[in-house]
Amino acid sequence: MTSPSHITIIGAGFGALSSVREIRRRDAKAEITLIAPRAELHYLPGIIWIPSGLRTREQLIVPLANFFQRMNVRHLAAEVTGLRNGGRLVDTTGGEVPNDALVIASGGRFIKRLPGIEHAITPCEGIAAAEKIRDRLQTLQGGTIAVGFAGNPNEPSAVRGGPMFEFLFGIDEQLRRERRRDKFELVFFNPSNEPGSRLGPKAVQHLLDEMQRRDIRTRLGHKMKGFEANRVLTEGGSFPADLILFMPGMTGNAWFDQTELARSPGGLLKADAQCRVAGTEHVYVVGDSGSFPGPDWMPKQAHMADLQAAAAAENLLAGLRGDTPHATFKVELICIIDAIDHGTLVFRNAKRQIILPSTRLFHWAKRFFEGAYLKKYR
Repeated sequence: MTSPSHITIIGAGFGALSSVREIRRRDAKAEITLIAPRAELHYLPGIIWIPSGLRTREQLIVPLANFFQRMNVRHLAAEVTGLRNGGRLVDTTGGEVPNDALVIASGGRFIKRLPGIEHAITPCEGIAAAEKIRDRLQTLQGGTIAVGFAGNPNEPSAVRGGPMFEFLFGIDEQLRRERRRDKFELVFFNPSNEPGSRLGPKAVQHLLDEMQRRDIRTRLGHKMKGFEANRVLTEGGSFPADLILFMPGMTGNAWFDQTELARSPGGLLKADAQCRVAGTEHVYVVGDSGSFPGPDWMPKQAHMADLQAAAAAENLLAGLRGDTPHATFKVELICIIDAIDHGTLVFRNAKRQIILPSTRLFHWAKRFFEGAYLKKYR
């Protein structure tokens, strides 16, 4: 009788937790160790509703102890510092962890190299950033609010623009509700002339039309130079801003540098179509940590992480059995760009692009999805 396989998963976000579920669905006996600083899921898609008060910190943090118990997962509360032996040993602040197979789902890291970037809030850094936006909006009596994002020039997919459109439209809607929109100027800035191009041309035009309809100024097509305390600096000139929200492009985790894993030009882990890290055996990557073959519009979102987790789980277990991993994942983008009480649906795959105009139905669909998704882990 063969002993159960030892599988290690790094991370506690969407990709990591989906990997737990997908592995356990296929193998009831595998020993799973998950390494993450806290046994918590932070539901970051919901932070867009924190500034308006639709969500609080407590509603978006899900303790995972019960989920780990149900899934028979050992949680090691530690940070990863490196890998050895081709990935068979994971070095952590809590000691070394051996494994027969490894899934890396530790997310990405924002590139914070622009001068003065400390003057901008990076919303997707987490709940605390969204709370800071909420508090700043409460104290501001008027002025200019600048919202923008940029990418990783060496990694087209390593950008997270969708939430920035949601913060932009959500803040506009919130100020209108509070009857003080006339005291503020909203500016959207982006180094591209077609911001959000990964959503598809129809979506880009819709977003720009929506900005015009809402009287949101745009500053497009100029490379970023940096920030000052009350100013956004671009190669096309600077403009004043009393509150700056900026999402830089993403790269790999700092601990990747302490490994011999293959990297993409943008610093992510180089993966094949089966989610294997190139040149490794039984080492897989899921979600924001990886650079995957496919179209340049491949999204970095929870939905893609879920699809990649299913492929990685199937391939990992096949490899451990001595079979050839063959499962791949489909590439599709599904998002609802929300504005507090209504939303626009955007869908894209290899064959079609669909955009459905803003309705209250899509806002409630987004909220329903949140509840259904988190129910898996509560």
